[in-house]
Amino acid sequence: MENVNYATYLKNYPSQDGKFGRFGGAYLPEHLVPAMEEITEAYLTICQSSQFINELRRIRREFQGRPTPVYHCERLSRLNGSKCQIYLKREDLNHTGAHKLNHCMGEGLLAKFMGKKRIIAETGAGQHGVALATAAAFFGLECTIYMGEVDIQKQAPNVARMKVLGTNVVSVSKGQKTLKEAVDAAFEDYSANYKDTIYCIGSAVGPHPFPMMVRDFQFVVGEEAREQFKEMTGFLPDVVTACVGGGSNSIGMFLPFINDPVEIVGVEPLGRGKNQGDHAASMTYGSEGVMHGFNSIMLKDDKGEPAPVYSIASGLDYQSVGPEHAFLREIGRVKYDTASDAEAVEAFFKLSRYEGIIPALESSHAVAYAMRRAKEMQHGSILVNLSGRGDKDIDYVIEKYGFGENYKF
Repeated sequence: MENVNYATYLKNYPSQDGKFGRFGGAYLPEHLVPAMEEITEAYLTICQSSQFINELRRIRREFQGRPTPVYHCERLSRLNGSKCQIYLKREDLNHTGAHKLNHCMGEGLLAKFMGKKRIIAETGAGQHGVALATAAAFFGLECTIYMGEVDIQKQAPNVARMKVLGTNVVSVSKGQKTLKEAVDAAFEDYSANYKDTIYCIGSAVGPHPFPMMVRDFQFVVGEEAREQFKEMTGFLPDVVTACVGGGSNSIGMFLPFINDPVEIVGVEPLGRGKNQGDHAASMTYGSEGVMHGFNSIMLKDDKGEPAPVYSIASGLDYQSVGPEHAFLREIGRVKYDTASDAEAVEAFFKLSRYEGIIPALESSHAVAYAMRRAKEMQHGSILVNLSGRGDKDIDYVIEKYGFGENYKF
């Protein structure tokens, strides 16, 4: 196991070739290597530029509405029957309703700096698509979003938002018609049009430099939360948790706490159960492999190909996970657990009824874990990254589960 100095972690990882230990890197067709090198060089230039940093801070303050608050769930905490207190980092209050805008505005600025005319991306739950469509409108860029046919049907409100913002939404009908296939289609587009286009990957995945870039842009979430929690309570939380699909909201939440005496837990989607095709818990049931240009932990079928995956949350049904998450688990700094569909839906309704906050189904996985863990802990505090709001999920949840009649409130 690699010996890691957490005090200097951000300076040392990723390495120059984009590796977190043995994870990460850039496994690309030869013709795309210069394009990725161009993006890397541009990002490493502007991330040290005071002009870029100040402009991004202005956008976050005046356009996104940052900082988002930390909120104490007093009634939900009491519901658990313990004295352990649950807090939320309210990324659902970030403009467009999720954490995704944090990196999309940064990627939009990068595209303008590079002189690109067009930005493209994939989306699952639609939150990344809406955020990138918003960035495109803000910066005056063309935008195309690839989305699986299944997710388009589940996430109709976000599809409508993207179109209202002027974005071209392309339905992907190959394979499982979900997030992996949307990524495949976006990569095909980028391969053909990289000279005037930048591919803005929607999570902390993909070839270097994207896991690093997305992490850096999302770092603000945990940075704010750490300061806000200490100001509210005088202490650090005992546990910090967030849902993990590709891992953008969680990596941004986790890293500011990496050198603190805090337990950090990522929550994966267990879906309907442990059988292949019933979940998307890659860290829990996967093995090392290369997919979409990076080496990480992934779910494979009997032939070693990406396995079928499923989650009630469209933003979590991905066969792999960000390479930095794979590394953080390997070195023992972050633990990974799961929450099922049933637990996530119960958390969805209970947070709605007891706190007046309707969470995204993705975020509901982390809330479900916090509720379960609070009962076990009895005392202490848990800080959850509530990565998005549930407007996009309302129609789907009502169709499948009604208005929560089967739950005790």
